[in-house]
Amino acid sequence: MARTDRASRIIAAPQAAVYDALLHREALETWLPPDGMRGRVERWDPRPGGGFRMVLTYLDPTDSPGKSSAAEDVVDVGFSELVRPRRVTQQAVFEADDPAYAGTMTMTWDLVPVRTGTEVTVTATDVPAGIDQAVHEAGIASSLAHLASYVEAGP
Repeated sequence: MARTDRASRIIAAPQAAVYDALLHREALETWLPPDGMRGRVERWDPRPGGGFRMVLTYLDPTDSPGKSSAAEDVVDVGFSELVRPRRVTQQAVFEADDPAYAGTMTMTWDLVPVRTGTEVTVTATDVPAGIDQAVHEAGIASSLAHLASYVEAGP
């Protein structure tokens, strides 16, 4: 059965600034990896039909073995929808031998202006069964916290 995970956060920054951080390679490497990981973008093409490949490395893989190797998660992400400054929709496929991580997960980043900034809601649909829901939602929340720190700090 398809599963949906989500998390949201209000970020004290304009909608356009948040949107720009979703489509800037170096920004993404900084804020997207959740706590306990670092990220490296290997391929970058920020347009509808384009996408990126990211290698996420666990800083301590002891309790969190990677999906692609003992210490890494490798994910190919395609941009299926870019609606400036309101929404980014991505199709994510993990590189993994384990069929529990197979399939395409859709990640939708909705950006809604609010009085204090921008409410960012991330909705992940068709989440692979091998990804623990609580861990995934905590990871999304961690990435949102990093996004807030990155964007709120300004240029």
